[in-house]
This record gives sequence, C-alpha cells and structure tokens, in this order.
Amino acid sequence: MLDVDTFLTALYAITDDFYKSRSRKDRPPGPEASLSPSEVVTLAIFARFSRFASERDFYRYAHTQLRGAFPTLPDRSQFNRSVRSHVGLIEEVALHLAEVLVGIDGCPYEALDSAAMPVRDAKSRGPGWLAGYADIGWSNWLGWYEGFRLLVAVSTTGVITGFGFGAASTADQPMAETFFAAREHPSPRLASVGPTTSGCYVADKGFEGSENHRRWLERYGALLVHTPQTQQPQAKLAQATQTMGGRPPPDRGKRLRQALEYLRPSPGAALSTEWFARSFGGEGSIAQLLYPAQRPAWTPPVGFR
Repeated sequence: MLDVDTFLTALYAITDDFYKSRSRKDRPPGPEASLSPSEVVTLAIFARFSRFASERDFYRYAHTQLRGAFPTLPDRSQFNRSVRSHVGLIEEVALHLAEVLVGIDGCPYEALDSAAMPVRDAKSRGPGWLAGYADIGWSNWLGWYEGFRLLVAVSTTGVITGFGFGAASTADQPMAETFFAAREHPSPRLASVGPTTSGCYVADKGFEGSENHRRWLERYGALLVHTPQTQQPQAKLAQATQTMGGRPPPDRGKRLRQALEYLRPSPGAALSTEWFARSFGGEGSIAQLLYPAQRPAWTPPVGFR
C-alpha cells in the first residue's frame, strides 16, 4: 500500500494534467485563490479516499500533517467554499481516475447497488434545509431515515465507475432506468453516471422485474443479472391448490380455532408439540399457543371482574 506522500503526489500529478488539458485559458475575475483548482480537487478526493470521520476531522489532519505539501491551506470555512465551487471539476476528475484505473479493456461486468444517505434524523420536525429534494425512505441497515438514496456502479476491482442519487423514497428500478438512460444518452447535468464500460450489470433482488430487464436491454443495451426471483404468493397458492386436487387450501384462522379446541388437556396431560409443528410450521406459534393452554386453573378473587 502506498504511503500518504506518494499517494498525494501521484493524485496531484494526474489531477493537474487533466485540469490543464480541460481548463479554459481565461481566469475568473477576483483575487488569486490561496489554493489552485488542482490542489482543491486533490485534497477533496483524498478526504474521501482516507475515510475520515467528518470534514472537521480531515481538516484537522490536513492542518497538522499536510502543511509541507500545501503551505497556503486556508481556513476550514474557506476551504469548504472552494470545494463546493469546484464540484463539477471534482466529478470529472473522479470519472477520469476511474477510466485510468479500469484500463482500456474495461471490465467484464459492473456491480450495481444503492445505499442510504441520511442528512438528518427522520423524527425531526419541520421541512429541513433540503425540503423538496430529500424525503423519508427505508434502509435495511438504518431503518427509516431522511435523506437521499445513492446508486453506485463498481467495477470488478472495486473502482467506482459511475454514481447518482435521488430522494430516499425512490425505488431502485426507476433510479436504474435514469442511470442507464443517462449513460446511453450523455448529458452534462448527469455526467457523474460515467460512460458504459461493459454493458453487463450484477445487482440484487431490489432491481428485479422481467419487464424492466427487457426494456433496459432493448433501449439502453444494459444486461442486468440478479439473484433468482423467489416464487410469488399467487404461484404458491396455485401450486398448493393443485396439490390438494383442486381444492383451496384450508383457512388459517379456522385451523387456529380448531387448534384452540384441542388445547384443553386434562390435568397432568402433556401436549404434542409435533402436532403443532406439522399444523403451523414453526416454534413461534407453538410457544404462543402452549402458554395459555398450560396455565393452571385458578379462582379469581372476590370482587374481581
């Protein structure tokens, strides 16, 4: 693994060469900035690569450890403003780094997945500072959260080849639709999705749907492979009906009432847990039914209703 100095030097060299090849000759009006655009982009990408806990944590490290490489490092608030003013350039450099790391031959496939991006507590009152953009959605890792949903495409070597985000309540399928459309028809407003490197994507069951897969392949040339789809409840019901000779399966509530009728054993009699396992298919139902059945008989106190 490269040390920090070597990594920063290589990152700055690639960023500066890319910036000089893409930048315009005219300079924006105003005083000269303390950091050049190449230095701002280098520090911004390095802050994400090293997985600092926060912006304050990164700036504290840069202020104490990187003064030799960046002697004109400004105040933290001014540095954050510089990063926000170079967002477009940061996206271009990130995609350029992905092309360099993936190589000319590309990759055989890309992994496509989404992740939660919380911006504040979902239980907080008020519209928040991102009203109209962020909303409340569900994450298997965080539960209910307020923020955005990030969609990322990753190569076989772990390089992020494209990304985009939407509101937290947005499902994976419409986000993938926009992602594939933006790759097929590039737009300056959605440059972060990056170019198509393979055309084949591997995803989880959140992207399932045969109609979606057929449309994505026909319109955008995106072949999506995901885990086998589980059997639908309607198919299970039809299979159970066919197994029973065309008769509909018994009502679960009726079976439960019948089971409660059997749960009146004589004193000292033991209940058959195997019968409950065959009837209800789980130990949770057994525990719930055995508890009221095995309670000893008792006489309520006087005056108790």
